[in-house]
Amino acid sequence: MTTTAEILEEKRVKKLISKTMSICPECNAILPAEIFEMNNKIYIKKTCPKHGEVEELYFGDASLYYKFAKWQRDGKGTGNPNVLVPKVVCPANCGLCSEHLSHTALANIVVTNRCDLHCWYCFFYAEKAGYVYEPTLEQIKDMVLNLRAERPIPGNSVQITGGEPTLRDDLPEIVRTIKDVGIDHIQLNTNGIRLARDFDYFKKLKEAGISNLYMSFDGVTPRTNPKNHWEVPAILDNARKLGVGVVLVPTIIRGINDHELGEIIRFGFANIDIIRAVNFQPVSLTGRMPKKEREKYRITIPDCIIKIEEQTDGMISRDAWFPVPSCVPLTDFIEALTGKPKYMLSTHFACGAGTYVFKDGDRIKPITEFVDVEGLINYLQDKTEEIHRGRNKYWVAMKVLANLDKFINRKKEPQGLNLKQMIFNIIVKHDYRSVGDWHRRSLFLGMMHFQDKYNYDVERVWRCEIHYLTPDMRIIPFCAFNVLPEWYRDRLQAQFGIPIEEWEKKTGRKLSDDFYRRKLPIG
Repeated sequence: MTTTAEILEEKRVKKLISKTMSICPECNAILPAEIFEMNNKIYIKKTCPKHGEVEELYFGDASLYYKFAKWQRDGKGTGNPNVLVPKVVCPANCGLCSEHLSHTALANIVVTNRCDLHCWYCFFYAEKAGYVYEPTLEQIKDMVLNLRAERPIPGNSVQITGGEPTLRDDLPEIVRTIKDVGIDHIQLNTNGIRLARDFDYFKKLKEAGISNLYMSFDGVTPRTNPKNHWEVPAILDNARKLGVGVVLVPTIIRGINDHELGEIIRFGFANIDIIRAVNFQPVSLTGRMPKKEREKYRITIPDCIIKIEEQTDGMISRDAWFPVPSCVPLTDFIEALTGKPKYMLSTHFACGAGTYVFKDGDRIKPITEFVDVEGLINYLQDKTEEIHRGRNKYWVAMKVLANLDKFINRKKEPQGLNLKQMIFNIIVKHDYRSVGDWHRRSLFLGMMHFQDKYNYDVERVWRCEIHYLTPDMRIIPFCAFNVLPEWYRDRLQAQFGIPIEEWEKKTGRKLSDDFYRRKLPIG
């Protein structure tokens, strides 16, 4: 007879998947680490000689991990690195280094560390830091010029972030400066509070060149979204008047708002005329936190995907989701046609996932319900190889366009949608407008799980595509910049910032004046 102890021990049987490098959450020592499967979940384990072993949940479902892993691809790297170091020291000297495997897909520029809200899970804000960091227009321009100089792919997409960027009155001028340098896509990371109350300011941002809002939205109730629940209707109303698309960005925390994932999607779908995407971000557990508390709040990408399947009654199933690098074959095919390097989203498969849903009457219809996505991707891979073997690229292109109907079920396609034409435009025109047309007819659902010191995998940093531009002319991966603030974010911003007292004397304002005090009607 099998005892309870034997059953529990059997469940803890570990299957080694790979070896990587990680860091000690206590002292930042760079350590060997193992990624392994146990009880249908994926974990990472490392041991510090001084602080002992850390075993942390890495990916909450092993079957989705293996499904996503098959799409892994090395990217283009950077042809003109700012830092020449071997990756054995990663992440100790980022900037981008000569061993980095992906170019910049989205560049963050922190324009202020001031904020009008104080969220407990936030990476940073001025009061915590003890200084105010606000780069000048000239510094911002130089940072963007450095991005545009990146090779083989000049950076073309910027996210303005903070703190809360709208606390800067000169933000429209910042947007205009970035646009003038040659950036096509400028995204504003904001809680939207000022944009709800100051339409003229919002209008100036639109006129300066803002492409869309990347708006914090943690739930559909005041309890789950105390940040901006009351302001969201006015934000969306003003965005509609100005024609500025909105991406909802919920930070997902187990036990806090993970029960509202389906409702968040329904809210986005109900406002699909102006909401372009919902990009879920499982929480990154910053600071020192005991294991029991981490287990209380920790949620991973597959955990969210499975909860979405449950909370949409199977309408958006786990099979609808693909990891970010699954779109690389489309890039490869367009490159083969044009002979020119194109944006390649080669981030690590465990970093992010996504799917598209379309409006079919009042119903949400995932793309996988009427498109054989995996079949189409594999077909494009085969046709790319044909071009590389010497087949005439124009003949291959016509063949692909003629055969798109094999992968699209026109009978199940949402009413009024011509997906074949949209794919045709992306392949033939492969321009910014073609991709924009796709996004205006759909709602993108995404996941992006930034790392913390407990689940840190250096291989993910090698492949990172979301980077920070800094005034010392470096380009630093997100999960180095924010997860190791003492090495990057805090050190750089302290270097280029000024003490709070000096900022207050210079501006004649108190930092506490920024804090948003909401006035709600009584009764």
